[in-house]
Amino acid sequence: MPTVELTKDNFHETVAGSDILLIDFWAAWCGPCRMFGPVYDKASERHPDIVFGKIDTEAQPELAGAFQISSIPTLMAVRDRTVLYSQPGALPPQALEELIARIRAVDMDDVRRKTTAGSTEAH
Repeated sequence: MPTVELTKDNFHETVAGSDILLIDFWAAWCGPCRMFGPVYDKASERHPDIVFGKIDTEAQPELAGAFQISSIPTLMAVRDRTVLYSQPGALPPQALEELIARIRAVDMDDVRRKTTAGSTEAH
């Protein structure tokens, strides 16, 4: 599946409609972003069941600000509307594949239980 350009207009709909969503925060002037782009695009072809989104931080400053993106590229992984990973830096192909495998392997029921337990402990 080709990468999807995410904007403030389609962001929430894309998150809601995706089991797994990877987001690449990037900018055209960023050298590491340009190097990571082809790696990210190739991974999107290998994993058609995952939505690979790209957010141009220059064109979408509201989204970059909402996620407090201070360094690019930043890769974020969202599964079932929960952010499981968010780190700056361009990943080599093998590291991206390993991250995808880890995101797939997460027990989301366990994540939800821990999230619920954490929110009840705070009260």
